[in-house]
Parts: sequence; C-alpha cells; structure tokens
Amino acid sequence: MMADAEPILLSETRGHIRLLTINRPERMNSLSPELSDELIKAFVDAGADPDVRAIVLTAVGDRAFCAGADLKARAQEDTEGKPFQPLLSRVQRYVFEVVYETVKPTIAALNGSAVAGGMELALACDMRVAAEHALMGLPEAKRGKGAHFANVMLPRMIPSGIAFEMLYLGEYINMDDARHWGLVNRVVPRGEALNEAMRMAEMLCENAPVSLRRMKETAVRANGLPVPVALRLNEGISPYSSEDRVEGVRAYVEKRKPVWRGR
Repeated sequence: MMADAEPILLSETRGHIRLLTINRPERMNSLSPELSDELIKAFVDAGADPDVRAIVLTAVGDRAFCAGADLKARAQEDTEGKPFQPLLSRVQRYVFEVVYETVKPTIAALNGSAVAGGMELALACDMRVAAEHALMGLPEAKRGKGAHFANVMLPRMIPSGIAFEMLYLGEYINMDDARHWGLVNRVVPRGEALNEAMRMAEMLCENAPVSLRRMKETAVRANGLPVPVALRLNEGISPYSSEDRVEGVRAYVEKRKPVWRGR
C-alpha cells in the first residue's frame, strides 16, 4: 500500500497566528493549480476564523519561496493540447486577489527567491521579510507570459520607471535593491525569515484586532480612490464604537495590558 502523499500546503496555528507553509521544494515551491486552490481555501479559512489575528506565509527549504507557475506542468498540458485558462476566467477565484483582500494582516516570510508568480504572491501580502540570499524578479516577458497582478500592483508600490524596468527586462534584483525600493520590509540572515516574520506577527497580535481589520480593509479598498471618496469608506466593524476601543483606553489609564475581544 502506497504511503499518503505529503500535503502541498502545511497549516498550523500558533496562538493567534495562522502559519501557512508551501511544501513543494522538489519543484521550487512552484504554483500548481492544486496549490493555488489550497492557498485560496487556507486564506479564506484564516480570514473567517475569529481567533486568527495574523497570517504568515512561507515555504519549505531555503532555495525558493515560490518560483511562480509550474512551467513543466504547463508545458505538458500544452503538449496534450489542453487550453490555457486565464486566471480571471476560471471557476476558482484569483489566488493573488484572495491573498490581497484577506481582512487579516498578512506577512510573507521569503525563505528563498520569489520570482514570477512567486513574487506576485509575496506582493499580495501586506509585508515581506526576506532572507539576504533571496532574489526577486518577474521574468514573464522572457516566457511570453503576462504578470497581470504585478502589472497592476508594482507601479503602485514603487516608482513607475523601476516597475517598468523590472517588468520589461525580466531581470532579478537582490535584497539590497528590494529593500531600497520598499519591496521588502526587512532583510535577515539565511534561515531567519520565518523567525522574524513570526516575531512581527506576535507584535501586531498585541494590538486591537478590530483596529487591525479596519486598517487593512480601508487601505485595500481605498487604493486608487480619490481622497474624498476614500475618507468616507466605512469598512468592517468600526473601532470607534467597539468594545476594544473602550478596553484599550481603560487599559492605558489603568496601566495594564488590554484584553482584546475583537468586537
């Protein structure tokens, strides 16, 4: 009898943190359709779990966080004559969109390089902590592919000229350059990305979950809106009328640690 296959996405909960770990090191943690589906389910589940206050995404090994789409699998499907389904024309939701719109704070721990769809997956998270040996890049123009999510997001995150250089040339950048342009929050020694990401997640979990959710939802939905419209957004539970706001003020006055209820 054959042993059960290893799961392609590992999930565990540490306190109020949901840790998701991509487990395809033999394929550079590349995105297969099955892995994309698992990521969608995992982020939706974590977003709906009232005990989860932050999500950390990482991968097995130290070579690659994610190498993007599984091109070997796609080449086989092309050989077999299977049509390519555009990401926004499938039954499943768009995985980068799901990660980006998750209402909980998200941190990508880049244990290794994040390229193509792997870089897009990292960009979909709120913050990124990277190992110093990692590389980032979007080689889609060299493969005849599209980088649709990066086309939209990258010019919003860094100067447009640098974004177009990365998109047009398809060259990789090191973590010094990534930090300089604000693509990663912190650069740490090899093997320390997850530890630092978890430390950051633990720190943010000390803060009011109602406030964190309001910050995340407003920031995501306000992106690209005119300021007068964005200022009138009222996304999710209002922290101003929440129990957490009352508790936070009381705890400050009483010089004690607040006990958050998330409501």
